[in-house]
Amino acid sequence: MASRISELVLKCHDPEVLARFWCDVLDYVVLGTEPDGLEIGPREGFGGPQPTIILSRSDEPRIGRLRLHIDVNATDRDQDAELERLLAAGAVLADVGQTGEEPWHVLADPEGNEFCLLRARLDPL
Repeated sequence: MASRISELVLKCHDPEVLARFWCDVLDYVVLGTEPDGLEIGPREGFGGPQPTIILSRSDEPRIGRLRLHIDVNATDRDQDAELERLLAAGAVLADVGQTGEEPWHVLADPEGNEFCLLRARLDPL
């Protein structure tokens, strides 16, 4: 037997803003509200092949780089087209010391949380 990742928890200043962003990026929906945040995930809800994300309100400042980040892959377009879509959704290019030769793009969400857009295209679930 093994464990599976079922939820990711991301502390943030504005759960509603990040919910809109990540729902657009991942084609997720808001599954519910919590006292200090929101849960977003696939339309099928909790427990499927994709984890849900808890966006937990926190007034604590972020210190340094995240120790864990999310990688995403396009499912219906090439990497360049997906990069344009993510930038239009509110992502910004981020510099974490990459050389420019990497086959991925480093981006940041509206609160500055880094994530990477990888080159490979995945089949949709």
